[in-house]
Amino acid sequence: MIKEWLAHAFAVERPEDFTPTEEQQQIADRICREIIRRDMVTLAILSLETCRPLNYIGSQAIHFFSPFISFLVEPKSQKIFADFLEKRGSIEWLCQRLETLSAPSSDEQSEHPTGIQNPLNPETIKKDDS
Repeated sequence: MIKEWLAHAFAVERPEDFTPTEEQQQIADRICREIIRRDMVTLAILSLETCRPLNYIGSQAIHFFSPFISFLVEPKSQKIFADFLEKRGSIEWLCQRLETLSAPSSDEQSEHPTGIQNPLNPETIKKDDS
């Protein structure tokens, strides 16, 4: 009995086994869309990858500062996001979600990022008849 308990005493969850709940996914998607709207995807992914070992400490900081953060964010959403960050695979999932949501679709790839057609595209160059 004790031997079986000690065999798993220091076991941690595998990051590959992480799947967020529906509420956690909605809150994470809202955060990802805001990051994409502000055009900060690269910076966010770099920061998340750098701070990956500290995700649990970050979640505890959210719990600690909840009285102050509650003026800006709904307390229930704040708790759900902190619970999301407590899981080992949450940072990897968040980075992949940012990449997925920020990737242009196949329709958008054919256009110039600003919505203006590429002036150097041979199809748009008019031949001068004179």
